[in-house]
Amino acid sequence: MYPLSLDTIILCLSSLLYTGITLQRLSDGEAIDLGEALSLSGKTMLVLGSHPADFNLIEYAQKVRVFWPQMKGKGIERCIIVMNGEKSSCRKLAELLELPDEIEILPDPTGESGRQFGVSRGWRPDDYRISPILKTTVVGLGFGPPWGTLPAVLTGYIGNPNGRREWIEESLKQGQLLGRWPQVLDIADDGNIVGNKFDDFPLLSGWGRRPFELATLRLQNLVDIQIKHWDELKPVDDRCLTQLGGCTIVSDDGVPIYSWLDTGLCDIPDFDKLLSEL
Repeated sequence: MYPLSLDTIILCLSSLLYTGITLQRLSDGEAIDLGEALSLSGKTMLVLGSHPADFNLIEYAQKVRVFWPQMKGKGIERCIIVMNGEKSSCRKLAELLELPDEIEILPDPTGESGRQFGVSRGWRPDDYRISPILKTTVVGLGFGPPWGTLPAVLTGYIGNPNGRREWIEESLKQGQLLGRWPQVLDIADDGNIVGNKFDDFPLLSGWGRRPFELATLRLQNLVDIQIKHWDELKPVDDRCLTQLGGCTIVSDDGVPIYSWLDTGLCDIPDFDKLLSEL
């Protein structure tokens, strides 16, 4: 669970810039060269996601959806999300989360672009005697490297007195309006949130992010996105079951200013902190 050093950022981006990875944009089929996209003028964010049924990619997409206006306010002109799935799977996730049309989605069924960037391939990725499902389970339970799963998962239950919950509430609202469970918000006819069951949490309702609040969003994602739509969202390449993700932001002149590699399930960057560094 960490942002990368400048040297590591440059190494990661160099892998993308010089390997000539080209993916088709979901919206119109145009071929997008990732290296070229990152070297063009204009501040750009690139998310190297996991597969469409994965906790991490779903949360990346939810955060991008909520923070996109603020990202544009910070000068980010373009946001690209690479999803390790087929076109139909990527389109389904975009529909489920109601991603803005401005967000460019690039399906990458093999996950090669993420591997070139240097994302974690999970526990024992080259041991083909072990099923990918078992490998994912080991990482999900925190029993094997990468070791970032337990801290990232536990914070969803413990909460954070100094945390922020705006993106969580907005994502819960988006899911609740589409009938997802659990439903913890009181939403007025005009779409505004007028109440939250966590406002009544004993003693800790004044925390920035209350205990179990983020865990509730993750439960909503698990039940009504990952499980309910597994057949539509699952990856076609078993390597993508265990592969994690990351993200990077490059400045107007193509210089990297922020990068991150996930080190476990649910371990993605705090977008409030990310934006504060731009």
